[in-house]
Amino acid sequence: MSGSTRQSTAAARERLEALTDNASVDLGALSGDLMDVTRVLDREVSLRRILTDPATPGEAKAGLVANLLTGKVGAETVDLISGMVRSRWSSGRDLADATEQLAALALIIGADKANELDEVEDELFRFGRVVAGNVELRSALTDNAAATSAKTELVRSLLGGKAKAATIALITALVSQPRGRSLESGLEEYSRLAAGRRGRVVALVTTAVPMSDTQKERLAASLATLTGHPVHLNLDVDPAVLGGVRVQIGDEIIEGTIAGRLDTADRSLAG
Repeated sequence: MSGSTRQSTAAARERLEALTDNASVDLGALSGDLMDVTRVLDREVSLRRILTDPATPGEAKAGLVANLLTGKVGAETVDLISGMVRSRWSSGRDLADATEQLAALALIIGADKANELDEVEDELFRFGRVVAGNVELRSALTDNAAATSAKTELVRSLLGGKAKAATIALITALVSQPRGRSLESGLEEYSRLAAGRRGRVVALVTTAVPMSDTQKERLAASLATLTGHPVHLNLDVDPAVLGGVRVQIGDEIIEGTIAGRLDTADRSLAG
C-alpha cells in the first residue's frame, strides 16, 4: 500500500468512525450501500480511473459521485464516498478496496457497540474451520458458476439463528463478492479488521487437546508481552500435532508442538 493510499484510507476510516458516533445511523444499511458501491467500482474500470485521477479537481469528482449515487444509496454513503474521492489514491483499485473495507468496518463497529465483537470474531474463525474441513461446502460457496442468490441463501440456512447478524452479513458479502480472494483469505482479512478495532492482533493457536481457561489466559498474557499488543486467540484442536502448542501471528510462527520438533529433527538427520 502506497503512502497516499494509506493516508487516504486512514482518513476515510476516521470519517466513518465519526459518522458512527451518531446513534441514528443504520450501520447495516450503510455497510450494504458501501458494498453496492464497491461492486460498481469493481465493474466500472473507467469510473474508477476518473474518480482517482489526480488531474481532476476533488470537488468535480465529489460532484460526479453525488450525481451518480444520490437517491440510490443513503446520504451517509454519498458523503463518505465524496470525501474519499477528494483524497489521493495510487490506483482505482485502491479506492474500491478501501470502500469494501469501510463496508466491513461498519458492521464490525456495529457489533462492537452492541458488545458482540468477541462473538463475531469467534464465529468468523469457526466458520472458516468448518469450510476448511468440508470440501463440498467450500465448493458450493466458491463455485463461480453457481448463482449468487444460491450461495447467500446457503449461508443464511447454515448460520441463521446461530450467528450474529454482523457475522452473517460479512460472510454473505464474501461469498457474493469475493473480489479475487479465496474465502479463507477473506475471512482472515475480516478477522484482522475486527481485532484491529480494539488494537489487538490475532493469534492462531493449535493444540492436540482443548486448552483450559487458565492456559488460554496465560498464553494470551505471554503473547501480549511478546507483541506489545492485546491478543485475540483463535483456538484450533488438531490431534496430529501430538502435544505442545503452535502459534501463528501473521506470517510469524512459533513452533512448540511435538510433531513440529520431530519434523525438524527429521530434516536435520536428512541434511
